[in-house]
Amino acid sequence: QVQLVESGGGLVQPGGSLRLSCVASEFTLDSYAVGWFRQTPEKGREGVSCISDRDRSTTYADSVKGRFTISRDDAKNTVYLQMNSLKPEDTAVYYCGADSNDNCDSSIYEYDYWGQGIPVTVSS
Repeated sequence: QVQLVESGGGLVQPGGSLRLSCVASEFTLDSYAVGWFRQTPEKGREGVSCISDRDRSTTYADSVKGRFTISRDDAKNTVYLQMNSLKPEDTAVYYCGADSNDNCDSSIYEYDYWGQGIPVTVSS
């Protein structure tokens, strides 16, 4: 079954770190841009970060710049999101998505595949 699977979420104290993983199953992430998004009832789904395949360009939301780092490992067919200096406002369900346009400017409606989401809670 073609799918994306996220892992690495959980509960962490403010200032702590987590690393999220997004693994593709039954397809390769070659030629796909992969984005991380997060969703809360208040804000809906917002883009957090994205990495293209072609030139490995990256984008970050202003709220996470300097704290989060996105990377990809082709051999493992995986994209990571390293999250440092976490804040309570980072609390959300995090999703990864894959876009066959390989374009980090794509809207969420252009993404081909989505993971099931994984909760991240930042609280003392």
